[in-house]
Amino acid sequence: MPIKIPSGLPARAILDSERIFALEKPEAERQRVRPLRLVILNLMPKKIETETQLLRLISKSPLQVEVDFMKTSTHESKHVSADHLVKFYENLDAFRDNYYDGFVVTGAPVEHLEFDQVDYWDEFKEILDWAGSHVFSTMYLCWGAMGALHYRYGVRKHLLPQKLFGVYPQYLQDEYCFLTNGFDEIALQPHSRLAGVDEGDIAANPDLQVLTWGPESGPGLIATRDFSEVFALGHWEYGKMTLAEEYERDMAKGLTNVPFPENYFPHDDPKLEPLFSWRAHANLLWRNWLNWVYQTTPYDLREVPQLRAEKRLGTDRSIRHAPGAPRGDGYAPLVKDGYGLIRDDYAQDERVRSATSPAPAGPVADSADA
Repeated sequence: MPIKIPSGLPARAILDSERIFALEKPEAERQRVRPLRLVILNLMPKKIETETQLLRLISKSPLQVEVDFMKTSTHESKHVSADHLVKFYENLDAFRDNYYDGFVVTGAPVEHLEFDQVDYWDEFKEILDWAGSHVFSTMYLCWGAMGALHYRYGVRKHLLPQKLFGVYPQYLQDEYCFLTNGFDEIALQPHSRLAGVDEGDIAANPDLQVLTWGPESGPGLIATRDFSEVFALGHWEYGKMTLAEEYERDMAKGLTNVPFPENYFPHDDPKLEPLFSWRAHANLLWRNWLNWVYQTTPYDLREVPQLRAEKRLGTDRSIRHAPGAPRGDGYAPLVKDGYGLIRDDYAQDERVRSATSPAPAGPVADSADA
């Protein structure tokens, strides 16, 4: 099934070029189905780029999905035209009486700030309170996940010694969870953040479960036990070149503390095109989430407040799978040669090559990108 988007959305042309089937409102209404209703709170500076990334993932579901866009009223975006925001976005007041199957909250480049220093923090909490009774299930991304974990579950945020920037392995923690159904034991996940979350706070909360975890990046995917809230601390929605564009942007500013993206460029050579090594797991996660919402959400969305209040989301959640753990036998699945997914014999071949020709110098990160 196609995705249903507002008429004239700029992402439509990009989706068409990628052979992604998108319908605008008049066309979609001729199909006699009830689409899933989804609203996206887009906190990212580059609104159109983020819209396109998320719509790519949403489009992979066989379900028809109707998408609305929400913005904050207490923060003025400087990286998109006011006309675009007026045409396609509304603030919370326009959504107060609406009910949705799903809600997506993006990240924002403010993780280095204390939560109460973010100019829209109070509005963010009000939006989450609204979603708690008007939305069946919410997917939070990066800072959106950190903010929601803190506000709703008291999970503390902490600054990292240096920016986590690159593509990192995530170990599957529960192979029976349908949100990660079909995941390989190791999934790669892009990260671009200056902060992390307190793993002790997560472990101490019986309502939360860690679904993927990495030795460098920590938890990558967290969910409530009833799956009403899903928290992705990385950026599975990122496109192939997003990390490269972030790196080139910061280098062009003349900054001296720009971290080099790890496990992204083959052999750490930015002249080589990066591999899109996380796309399959990104598509699978979003397809699984939308499928679960479709299977369990009520046909009449006005029933959502009562179901949320009674903690009754349409399926039996009495069975709890205890999360597993990373391998304990010392096996290192990713050979580290500057990219990660390289044959074991590559390092030996490279030593032979480097003995006869000088290796290209690459940039070195020395501190966090604040």
